[in-house]
Amino acid sequence: MSTDFKTPTAAARGLGSAKSGTEHHIRQRVSAIALALLVPWFLFAVIAASRSGFDGATAFFAQPWNAILMILTLGAAFYHMRLGMQVVVEDYLGKAGMKQGLLILNTFVCVGLFAATALSVLKIWITASV
Repeated sequence: MSTDFKTPTAAARGLGSAKSGTEHHIRQRVSAIALALLVPWFLFAVIAASRSGFDGATAFFAQPWNAILMILTLGAAFYHMRLGMQVVVEDYLGKAGMKQGLLILNTFVCVGLFAATALSVLKIWITASV
């Protein structure tokens, strides 16, 4: 039999939130809104670029606005992915060491993927316009 005479309020006191949930929620929603605006353009770009072959795709991304919009789309997508994976790791993993390791890996993978794809778009943009 338990001899703990604390009320539920007293037991929960001091175990409050981490104070980052609202900020995380807002960031997730802002990146989702950005993607809602950018994904239709992205789908148009992929269809337009794939219909015209390699030379047409290169010409498409040689235009400044197309390259800029592609980099913005990639940035929003990888940021949104990082936030979503962070929630999954924090909610479903109990071991602190594994949780921290996966959160670090999540950040490195997302930054690495964004850097690789953004540099690819920039290379096409710069070399095609020369």
